[in-house]
Amino acid sequence: MAGATCYFRHIFIFSSGLISLLNDSRFFHARTQRGCFLESHFMFTVYNAEFVVRTKGNGTYEVTEKVAELVRASQVRTGLVNVFLRHTSASLLIFENADPSARRDLEKFFERLVPEGAAYFSHTMEGPDDMPSHIRMALTRTSESIPIAAGQLQLGTWQGLFLYEHRAADAERSMVVSVIGTTK
Repeated sequence: MAGATCYFRHIFIFSSGLISLLNDSRFFHARTQRGCFLESHFMFTVYNAEFVVRTKGNGTYEVTEKVAELVRASQVRTGLVNVFLRHTSASLLIFENADPSARRDLEKFFERLVPEGAAYFSHTMEGPDDMPSHIRMALTRTSESIPIAAGQLQLGTWQGLFLYEHRAADAERSMVVSVIGTTK
């Protein structure tokens, strides 16, 4: 039956309770040339966690394994993990994780691009690295999303997830991890 309408049966489980959408065309609608009834059952979950990274001043701190551990704890097999850093003077990067000299080169580049103590900065309440740290954060990111397949982060061979600390002083950086996906 060319152009027949098929409806999908989905069951979603959220931490707040069960939502069942059965054969409801308001939510799911598909067309197929074969006119078949398609049915799929999967468990959809949302998992949230938070952790703290203690930094020892400027530099990069790899958090890949901690995020992978939280993905495993979520039991999500296929989905997406979003990592969000709750700060304005540090950032997140997906970057080279095999050779530390690549990260040192990045740090030197940012030191030249946004130098500390520049006379044109007026926001210096917390010291000469105050405004440069905010600008460096604005030029990078405070969140990253990584696909999950077979329960594993789908990073490339030489990719890692790093907290990039832009301040000279030690700090405690809070990160929120949200894992969304199916568990089977």
